Amino acid sequence: MRGEQRRLAEDILFCDMYELTMAQLYHDAGLADRTALFEFSFRSYPDYGEHQAGYCVFAGLEWLYDWMDECSFGPDAIAYLGSLQGRKGRPLFDAGFLERIAAGSPFDGLTLEAIEEGRIVHPNEPVVAVRGPLLQAQLLETSLLNHLNYQTLVATKASRVRESARGGPVLEFGLRRAPDRGGSAGTRAALIGGADFTSYVGMSRVLDLEPKGTHAHSMVQAFMALGMEELGAFRAYADAFPDDCLLLVDTIDTLSSGVPNAIEVFGELRSRGHEPIGIRLDSGDLAYLSLQAAEMLDEAGFPDTTIVLSNQLEELAIWQILAQIEREANPGEASRLIRRLSFGVGSRLINSAGAAYLDGVYKLVAIEDGGRWVPAIKVSDNPEKTTIPGHKQVWRVYDRRGRATADLMAMRDEHPDAGQGITLHHPSEYQVRRVLSPEDISGMEPLLKTAYEGGKRSNPEAPLQELRDRRQADLARLDPGVRRLVNPHRYHVSLTAGLWGLKQELIERARAEQRR
Repeated sequence: MRGEQRRLAEDILFCDMYELTMAQLYHDAGLADRTALFEFSFRSYPDYGEHQAGYCVFAGLEWLYDWMDECSFGPDAIAYLGSLQGRKGRPLFDAGFLERIAAGSPFDGLTLEAIEEGRIVHPNEPVVAVRGPLLQAQLLETSLLNHLNYQTLVATKASRVRESARGGPVLEFGLRRAPDRGGSAGTRAALIGGADFTSYVGMSRVLDLEPKGTHAHSMVQAFMALGMEELGAFRAYADAFPDDCLLLVDTIDTLSSGVPNAIEVFGELRSRGHEPIGIRLDSGDLAYLSLQAAEMLDEAGFPDTTIVLSNQLEELAIWQILAQIEREANPGEASRLIRRLSFGVGSRLINSAGAAYLDGVYKLVAIEDGGRWVPAIKVSDNPEKTTIPGHKQVWRVYDRRGRATADLMAMRDEHPDAGQGITLHHPSEYQVRRVLSPEDISGMEPLLKTAYEGGKRSNPEAPLQELRDRRQADLARLDPGVRRLVNPHRYHVSLTAGLWGLKQELIERARAEQRR
């Protein structure tokens, strides 16, 4: 597919067909300009099988805004839609509808309220609320889900990797196994979620980071094939990059060849006034090899060199490696070695191994009629899939320790009063509730803020470090049990009594209508 064709596919037609047929229907029914409210939420945390997430890191919003700003129903898109026919040969989209969508910007009537990118978010709560003409809000659905689901998924995985690394640098190496151009979005999300640097040069340039990398196994193989051996390859690399020398030592035999040859080259570098960075281990028992390589480097006079670990790493593998090091070394040696480790995480991060998608949804929750909001609900036989209706705000409630203890959904005209105490209602189980007294609450914070209005962002795009700072601040106020890598404690996402009552009223009304 040529570049021009790709741009056509990823412009305004980066959507599912039913959004366009619904837009035609709304036009025909006179509902296209009716103000509606949709919400993006996700139903559950990623579950990786052996381990589970207890929180998510929100990402992808700015790239959604970029797409909204850049796309349009240009002549090519209109001509294509005009050529589509129904089963009996009649045009699928009529001329009046096509004329309507061709005029103006596709999303200039929308207002988006959102939780800020980089912040911790939880299931079932509105993370983004989209308000505006029904036609425009419907057209946004697939692109919004595409941008937000994937980046939130990867940012969450990256945060867990960083937690398991205990502060050690995390390097993102995933581009070569990423889902095509999704590698750019995945790398950005990984850097928001916890990766310090990436090997992806283009994204490093865009985000003003120093790209990171070592050398290829193929370099050592080429030198060996030409009779110059591993030592010759290491010397050539050190000559080319004397102040940035980090050697990949597992092409032949890590402990009998790679590390000794690296030490010899490091000594030669030092004699010329340069200090090496370290070595990279990319195969084998990484915990054992780290211990042995560290001992060899220490004995040779290089106790401060970095040891980079890679090879299908993710949070549980890193956790196990560090636990093994602590078991096999004495306490002083173990803590010193762990401080010198860095972690290269690639395929299993960029593809969120074990949890391939975030189950984010985009649902209508209210529509305006006669100047007032009419709540809308989708009732499901599965109570967890029944939507939470109405125009809402999300309040983060902090306990007496200053830790986030619950996210409370309230109707927009409700103002929960911590001074009076708060009753938290489970979103789908009537008998489950929790009462917080005024003494239990140290503060409350509204999370949904106006972020996009009138066809433009409400605030400039936040730099990467600000997004990272938001994540770190939220994690610091999250209970350690919720942050556990395995079987995390359940964070409370709750409803006020008023919102719970509204939901039950609409469910009963829908069931009564069904019985008629």
